[in-house]
Amino acid sequence: MAPPAPERGDRGGGRSLAERVLALLRERGWTLGVAESLTGGLVTATIVDVPGASVVLRGGIVAYATDTKAAVLGVDAALLAARGAVDPDVACSMADAARRLLRADVGLATTGVAGPDPQDGRPPGLVYVAVSLLGARHVRELELLGDRAQVRAGAVHAGLRLLVEAMGATDSVPADAEDRRPLG
Repeated sequence: MAPPAPERGDRGGGRSLAERVLALLRERGWTLGVAESLTGGLVTATIVDVPGASVVLRGGIVAYATDTKAAVLGVDAALLAARGAVDPDVACSMADAARRLLRADVGLATTGVAGPDPQDGRPPGLVYVAVSLLGARHVRELELLGDRAQVRAGAVHAGLRLLVEAMGATDSVPADAEDRRPLG
């Protein structure tokens, strides 16, 4: 089953998930920085679609190529060489970099394989989303179904959900069984 579209739809209280993220950040007086790979700016665009995003969004960095993750975001080149760009520690490093480089309170990152072909031995649909806030890192591994557009949309949705959960507002985000399929 394909993941739901992240930027539209009823996600808690009749608001989109992006609206919920922005409301939670505003309530706390926090800012957000985004580092994206496979989503290619889609997370940032989804947030910018919500009126008032400029109050909390510091910016977004698209680091699509592996060497760009090292050169621009400062992800450890040895880590990238050893494990590749599709890795939970890489996602966490990207989220940390978004916070640091964009001078934000919260960093959100996406990395993975949108497909249709594998990358560095990783299958299409394997995605990591990460959040960095308050000295803590949160990362989630996903195996998303669908074509490139569906995997990218699912990554955006999962990243925004993880951010809401990391802020401790899980009561406002329904569990979506179709977001993930079991790994294994």
